Amino acid sequence: MSGVRSVFDRVGGQPFFDQLVQRFYGAVAEDPVLRPLYPEDLTESTRHLALFLGQYWGGPATYNAERGHPRLRMRHAPFVIGLAERDAWLAHMSDAVRASDAEPAIESELLEYFETASRSLINAFPPRGGRPIVT
Repeated sequence: MSGVRSVFDRVGGQPFFDQLVQRFYGAVAEDPVLRPLYPEDLTESTRHLALFLGQYWGGPATYNAERGHPRLRMRHAPFVIGLAERDAWLAHMSDAVRASDAEPAIESELLEYFETASRSLINAFPPRGGRPIVT
């Protein structure tokens, strides 16, 4: 065993991700760009994201057991995600990470992941001649 601990373990487990996602969805609930993309009740969305993040960062595979493989692009395909939506999402998640008690190295790792992941979900691009291009 190499002794390397997962981010999940280093941040104290699932409660860290539960709190992170609570902070994030608190901002989403008030965001005019993002709020229309979510269901009226954010309870399930909050739980799903917290479980996904916990699993992704080394915690138990509860998300997979309940929802199957994450397939992020497929799950987000029904929603038009352009630069405005991505930027708003990333800003709220970045604020939530910065408000956490994560040590600087973990904060940096989380922010880098969210930057990359959010960019990969963009499926609507600036118009060429008037209409957005949706992939």
